[in-house]
Amino acid sequence: MVSWWNRKRAGQLAAAWLASRNPRSGTVERLQLDDVSPELDVYLGQAAYLQLSLYETMGRAGAGAPTLSGRLVTGVLATTALERHRAIVAEIERGGKEPADLMAPHRDAIDRFLERTSGADWYESMLTGYVTAGILNDLFANLLRSLPIDVRQRLRTVFDAREEPAVVEELTARIDEDPVVASRLAMWGRRLVGDTLLVARSALASHAREDQERLEPVWTELIAAHTRRMDALGLTA
Repeated sequence: MVSWWNRKRAGQLAAAWLASRNPRSGTVERLQLDDVSPELDVYLGQAAYLQLSLYETMGRAGAGAPTLSGRLVTGVLATTALERHRAIVAEIERGGKEPADLMAPHRDAIDRFLERTSGADWYESMLTGYVTAGILNDLFANLLRSLPIDVRQRLRTVFDAREEPAVVEELTARIDEDPVVASRLAMWGRRLVGDTLLVARSALASHAREDQERLEPVWTELIAAHTRRMDALGLTA
């Protein structure tokens, strides 16, 4: 697993993801995820630690916000991640498991991911929260469809996009008034894709991670949603 966390591999995955796009098609095939979904404990442990880490990262980023409104929006990202973390932890405890035990196997990889994707300033940090959380929340929401129905019902609203409108409003205000910021964030957003794909791939069942044909519809659906997010900011995906 450690070998995945390198720049060359991230670039290869990003290229494979982009190559899976079909610009002539306006629709995306819904996924059949039963054969790529991980075991329930793996799913819950990774999702819980990811949300906890996003909460901590966004909490630290708030101190660098250039405006009070920016600081407030950073707080929205942080508190939303914490709410998601608590909901997933409650599901773990409902099953009689210890949350820390399920999260521990994912700690090193996610910590490295967040270290590499920490932005140079508040704007890049905000885009990191917007892009990486968006892609991974989409993935976990998709994988949720293949989990036991009772779990699916309890977590059905956890991975929604409730925080995104506030982030879009705050970032676009700055993007619209400064072309330099816009160009820099567009590049940063493209850089984030490869690293985020590494986490996305590690969330799938181990037997499916090297099967590009099987994974292509996973990447296609995720990239379609990612492109819409970048379009909302007026940036090119």
